[in-house]
Amino acid sequence: MAPALDRPGYWGPPTSTLEWCEENYAVSFYIAEFWNTVSNLIMILPPIYGAIQTVRDGLETRYLVSYLGLAAVGLGSWCFHMTLQYEMQLLDELPMIYSCSVFVYCLYECFKNRNSYNYLLLILLILFSLIVTTVYLRWKEPVFHQVMYGLLVSFLVLRSVYIVTWVYPWLRGLAYTSLGVFLLGFVLWNVDNIFCSTWREVRQKVPPVVGAVTQFHAWWHILTGLGSYLHILFSLYTRTLYLKYRPKVKFMFGMWPVIMVENPKRL
Repeated sequence: MAPALDRPGYWGPPTSTLEWCEENYAVSFYIAEFWNTVSNLIMILPPIYGAIQTVRDGLETRYLVSYLGLAAVGLGSWCFHMTLQYEMQLLDELPMIYSCSVFVYCLYECFKNRNSYNYLLLILLILFSLIVTTVYLRWKEPVFHQVMYGLLVSFLVLRSVYIVTWVYPWLRGLAYTSLGVFLLGFVLWNVDNIFCSTWREVRQKVPPVVGAVTQFHAWWHILTGLGSYLHILFSLYTRTLYLKYRPKVKFMFGMWPVIMVENPKRL
Protein backbone atom coordinates (compact mmCIF):
# COMPACT_ATOMS: atom_id res chain seq x y z
CA MET A 1 0.00 0.00 0.00
CA ALA A 2 1.23 3.47 -0.87
CA PRO A 3 1.46 6.34 1.62
CA ALA A 4 -1.87 7.91 2.54
CA LEU A 5 -1.76 10.81 0.06
CA ASP A 6 -3.84 11.78 -2.97
CA ARG A 7 -2.17 10.61 -6.17
CA PRO A 8 -2.94 10.73 -9.89
CA GLY A 9 -4.49 7.58 -11.26
CA TYR A 10 -5.89 5.66 -14.18
CA TRP A 11 -9.25 7.47 -14.41
CA GLY A 12 -7.77 10.96 -14.44
CA PRO A 13 -8.80 13.98 -12.34
CA PRO A 14 -12.14 13.62 -10.53
CA THR A 15 -15.16 15.18 -12.24
CA SER A 16 -17.73 14.24 -9.58
CA THR A 17 -19.42 16.90 -7.47
CA LEU A 18 -18.41 14.95 -4.36
CA GLU A 19 -15.11 13.58 -3.09
CA TRP A 20 -14.85 11.60 0.09
CA CYS A 21 -12.24 11.40 2.79
CA GLU A 22 -10.34 8.41 1.46
CA GLU A 23 -7.08 9.38 -0.20
CA ASN A 24 -7.26 9.06 -3.99
CA TYR A 25 -5.27 6.21 -5.59
CA ALA A 26 -3.43 5.55 -2.32
CA VAL A 27 -3.82 1.77 -2.66
CA SER A 28 -4.20 1.09 -6.39
CA PHE A 29 -3.41 3.05 -9.55
CA TYR A 30 -6.65 1.70 -11.05
CA ILE A 31 -9.04 2.40 -8.16
CA ALA A 32 -9.52 5.98 -6.98
CA GLU A 33 -10.92 5.07 -3.55
CA PHE A 34 -10.00 1.48 -2.85
CA TRP A 35 -11.79 0.85 0.45
CA ASN A 36 -14.85 2.83 -0.57
CA THR A 37 -15.00 0.65 -3.67
CA VAL A 38 -14.53 -2.87 -2.34
CA SER A 39 -16.86 -2.22 0.62
CA ASN A 40 -19.72 -2.24 -1.88
CA LEU A 41 -19.47 -6.01 -2.22
CA ILE A 42 -21.91 -6.33 0.69
CA MET A 43 -24.50 -4.50 -1.43
CA ILE A 44 -23.87 -6.70 -4.48
CA LEU A 45 -23.37 -10.36 -3.57
CA PRO A 46 -26.00 -10.99 -0.84
CA PRO A 47 -28.79 -9.24 -2.79
CA ILE A 48 -27.97 -11.27 -5.89
CA TYR A 49 -28.34 -14.43 -3.82
CA GLY A 50 -31.59 -13.06 -2.39
CA ALA A 51 -32.88 -12.41 -5.91
CA ILE A 52 -32.09 -15.98 -6.93
CA GLN A 53 -33.82 -17.33 -3.82
CA THR A 54 -36.86 -15.15 -4.52
CA VAL A 55 -37.22 -16.69 -7.98
CA ARG A 56 -36.72 -20.20 -6.60
CA ASP A 57 -39.44 -19.65 -4.00
CA GLY A 58 -41.85 -18.23 -6.56
CA LEU A 59 -42.32 -15.00 -4.64
CA GLU A 60 -43.65 -11.73 -6.00
CA THR A 61 -41.62 -9.80 -8.56
CA ARG A 62 -41.52 -6.72 -6.34
CA TYR A 63 -39.06 -8.47 -4.03
CA LEU A 64 -36.91 -9.59 -6.92
CA VAL A 65 -36.77 -5.92 -7.96
CA SER A 66 -35.92 -4.93 -4.38
CA TYR A 67 -32.90 -7.23 -4.25
CA LEU A 68 -31.73 -6.27 -7.73
CA GLY A 69 -32.25 -2.59 -6.90
CA LEU A 70 -29.92 -2.88 -3.91
CA ALA A 71 -27.38 -4.72 -6.06
CA ALA A 72 -27.64 -1.92 -8.66
CA VAL A 73 -26.83 0.64 -5.96
CA GLY A 74 -23.79 -1.40 -4.97
CA LEU A 75 -22.59 -1.70 -8.58
CA GLY A 76 -23.14 2.01 -9.19
CA SER A 77 -21.32 2.94 -6.01
CA TRP A 78 -18.47 0.61 -6.99
CA CYS A 79 -18.12 2.41 -10.32
CA PHE A 80 -18.35 5.84 -8.70
CA HIS A 81 -15.71 5.29 -6.05
CA MET A 82 -13.46 3.44 -8.47
CA THR A 83 -13.44 6.35 -10.94
CA LEU A 84 -14.72 9.52 -9.18
CA GLN A 85 -16.31 10.50 -12.50
CA TYR A 86 -19.58 12.45 -12.57
CA GLU A 87 -21.40 9.96 -14.79
CA MET A 88 -20.56 7.17 -12.34
CA GLN A 89 -21.71 9.36 -9.47
CA LEU A 90 -25.16 9.46 -11.05
CA LEU A 91 -25.01 5.68 -11.45
CA ASP A 92 -24.58 5.52 -7.69
CA GLU A 93 -26.99 8.21 -6.47
CA LEU A 94 -30.02 7.87 -8.74
CA PRO A 95 -30.46 4.12 -8.14
CA MET A 96 -30.57 4.95 -4.41
CA ILE A 97 -33.78 6.89 -5.12
CA TYR A 98 -35.22 4.21 -7.39
CA SER A 99 -34.46 1.25 -5.12
CA CYS A 100 -35.74 3.04 -2.03
CA SER A 101 -38.95 3.83 -3.90
CA VAL A 102 -39.34 0.09 -4.51
CA PHE A 103 -38.76 -0.53 -0.79
CA VAL A 104 -41.51 1.97 0.04
CA TYR A 105 -43.94 0.30 -2.35
CA CYS A 106 -43.23 -3.17 -0.95
CA LEU A 107 -43.58 -2.15 2.69
CA TYR A 108 -46.79 -0.17 2.19
CA GLU A 109 -48.35 -3.01 0.18
CA CYS A 110 -47.55 -5.84 2.59
CA PHE A 111 -51.16 -6.38 3.61
CA LYS A 112 -52.80 -6.81 0.23
CA ASN A 113 -53.84 -9.87 -1.75
CA ARG A 114 -51.12 -11.70 -3.66
CA ASN A 115 -50.18 -10.11 -6.98
CA SER A 116 -52.40 -7.10 -6.34
CA TYR A 117 -51.14 -3.69 -7.45
CA ASN A 118 -51.63 -0.22 -6.05
CA TYR A 119 -51.45 1.79 -9.26
CA LEU A 120 -51.85 5.13 -7.50
CA LEU A 121 -48.84 4.48 -5.27
CA LEU A 122 -46.85 3.19 -8.24
CA ILE A 123 -47.58 6.34 -10.23
CA LEU A 124 -46.72 8.60 -7.28
CA LEU A 125 -43.38 6.87 -6.68
CA ILE A 126 -42.50 6.86 -10.38
CA LEU A 127 -43.42 10.52 -10.62
CA PHE A 128 -41.34 11.30 -7.52
CA SER A 129 -38.35 9.46 -9.00
CA LEU A 130 -38.69 11.27 -12.33
CA ILE A 131 -38.93 14.67 -10.65
CA VAL A 132 -35.89 14.00 -8.46
CA THR A 133 -33.94 12.77 -11.47
CA THR A 134 -34.85 15.79 -13.62
CA VAL A 135 -34.10 18.32 -10.90
CA TYR A 136 -30.84 16.65 -9.92
CA LEU A 137 -29.57 16.47 -13.49
CA ARG A 138 -30.14 20.21 -13.83
CA TRP A 139 -29.23 21.28 -10.31
CA LYS A 140 -26.11 19.38 -9.34
CA GLU A 141 -26.55 19.86 -5.63
CA PRO A 142 -25.76 16.71 -3.59
CA VAL A 143 -27.72 18.00 -0.58
CA PHE A 144 -30.89 17.91 -2.68
CA HIS A 145 -30.32 14.24 -3.44
CA GLN A 146 -29.53 13.48 0.20
CA VAL A 147 -32.72 15.18 1.42
CA MET A 148 -34.89 13.33 -1.11
CA TYR A 149 -33.32 10.02 -0.17
CA GLY A 150 -33.79 10.83 3.51
CA LEU A 151 -37.47 11.54 2.84
CA LEU A 152 -37.98 8.07 1.41
CA VAL A 153 -36.11 6.48 4.31
CA SER A 154 -38.34 8.35 6.77
CA PHE A 155 -41.42 6.78 5.16
CA LEU A 156 -39.82 3.35 5.63
CA VAL A 157 -39.05 4.06 9.28
CA LEU A 158 -42.61 5.20 10.02
CA ARG A 159 -44.15 2.18 8.32
CA SER A 160 -41.74 -0.22 10.03
CA VAL A 161 -42.55 1.20 13.46
CA TYR A 162 -46.27 0.86 12.70
CA ILE A 163 -45.90 -2.80 11.68
CA VAL A 164 -43.89 -3.87 14.72
CA THR A 165 -46.08 -1.85 17.10
CA TRP A 166 -49.55 -2.78 15.90
CA VAL A 167 -49.32 -5.81 13.60
CA TYR A 168 -46.33 -8.11 14.16
CA PRO A 169 -44.60 -7.03 17.40
CA TRP A 170 -42.43 -10.20 17.38
CA LEU A 171 -40.61 -8.76 14.36
CA ARG A 172 -39.20 -5.86 16.39
CA GLY A 173 -35.78 -7.49 16.61
CA LEU A 174 -35.38 -7.69 12.85
CA ALA A 175 -36.89 -4.27 12.17
CA TYR A 176 -34.94 -2.40 14.84
CA THR A 177 -31.70 -4.17 13.95
CA SER A 178 -32.15 -3.01 10.37
CA LEU A 179 -32.87 0.56 11.47
CA GLY A 180 -30.10 0.59 14.07
CA VAL A 181 -27.42 -0.70 11.71
CA PHE A 182 -28.46 1.82 9.07
CA LEU A 183 -28.42 4.66 11.63
CA LEU A 184 -24.94 3.68 12.82
CA GLY A 185 -23.76 3.84 9.21
CA PHE A 186 -25.26 7.32 8.90
CA VAL A 187 -23.45 8.44 12.06
CA LEU A 188 -20.11 7.18 10.72
CA TRP A 189 -20.81 8.87 7.37
CA ASN A 190 -21.06 12.18 9.23
CA VAL A 191 -18.00 11.44 11.37
CA ASP A 192 -16.04 10.80 8.17
CA ASN A 193 -17.20 14.07 6.61
CA ILE A 194 -16.82 16.31 9.65
CA PHE A 195 -13.44 15.05 10.89
CA CYS A 196 -11.88 14.19 7.54
CA SER A 197 -8.66 16.19 8.07
CA THR A 198 -8.13 14.47 11.42
CA TRP A 199 -8.53 11.00 9.95
CA ARG A 200 -6.14 11.81 7.11
CA GLU A 201 -3.51 12.92 9.61
CA VAL A 202 -4.04 9.77 11.65
CA ARG A 203 -3.64 7.53 8.58
CA GLN A 204 -0.25 9.06 7.81
CA LYS A 205 1.02 7.98 11.23
CA VAL A 206 -0.34 4.45 11.58
CA PRO A 207 0.19 1.17 9.64
CA PRO A 208 -1.95 0.89 6.49
CA VAL A 209 -4.09 -1.89 7.94
CA VAL A 210 -4.96 0.25 10.95
CA GLY A 211 -5.62 3.22 8.69
CA ALA A 212 -8.06 1.16 6.65
CA VAL A 213 -10.25 0.77 9.73
CA THR A 214 -10.69 4.57 9.84
CA GLN A 215 -12.24 4.63 6.36
CA PHE A 216 -15.68 5.45 7.74
CA HIS A 217 -17.31 6.01 4.37
CA ALA A 218 -16.49 2.38 3.64
CA TRP A 219 -18.17 1.49 6.93
CA TRP A 220 -21.18 3.51 5.76
CA HIS A 221 -21.39 1.20 2.74
CA ILE A 222 -21.07 -1.92 4.87
CA LEU A 223 -23.60 -0.87 7.51
CA THR A 224 -26.18 0.71 5.22
CA GLY A 225 -25.81 -2.21 2.82
CA LEU A 226 -26.48 -4.62 5.69
CA GLY A 227 -29.28 -2.43 7.03
CA SER A 228 -30.95 -2.26 3.61
CA TYR A 229 -30.59 -6.02 3.14
CA LEU A 230 -32.16 -6.63 6.56
CA HIS A 231 -34.95 -4.23 5.65
CA ILE A 232 -35.78 -6.34 2.58
CA LEU A 233 -35.84 -9.41 4.84
CA PHE A 234 -38.18 -7.59 7.24
CA SER A 235 -40.47 -6.50 4.41
CA LEU A 236 -40.44 -9.97 2.85
CA TYR A 237 -41.04 -11.67 6.20
CA THR A 238 -44.00 -9.35 6.88
CA ARG A 239 -45.45 -10.01 3.45
CA THR A 240 -45.07 -13.78 3.57
CA LEU A 241 -46.50 -13.92 7.09
CA TYR A 242 -49.58 -12.10 5.86
CA LEU A 243 -49.88 -14.53 2.94
CA LYS A 244 -49.41 -17.48 5.35
CA TYR A 245 -46.29 -18.82 3.61
CA ARG A 246 -44.53 -19.80 6.87
CA PRO A 247 -41.21 -17.93 6.40
CA LYS A 248 -38.11 -18.86 8.38
CA VAL A 249 -34.88 -16.97 8.96
CA LYS A 250 -31.82 -19.16 8.47
CA PHE A 251 -28.14 -18.31 8.62
CA MET A 252 -25.81 -19.21 5.80
CA PHE A 253 -22.39 -20.32 7.08
CA GLY A 254 -23.80 -19.73 10.55
CA MET A 255 -23.73 -15.95 10.19
CA TRP A 256 -25.54 -14.46 7.17
CA PRO A 257 -29.35 -14.22 7.47
CA VAL A 258 -31.60 -15.36 4.63
CA ILE A 259 -35.33 -16.03 4.49
CA MET A 260 -36.50 -19.44 3.40
CA VAL A 261 -40.16 -19.67 2.38
CA GLU A 262 -42.19 -22.77 1.76
CA ASN A 263 -42.97 -22.79 -1.95
CA PRO A 264 -46.33 -20.96 -2.24
CA LYS A 265 -47.17 -23.05 -5.30
CA ARG A 266 -47.54 -26.02 -2.95
CA LEU A 267 -49.95 -24.25 -0.62
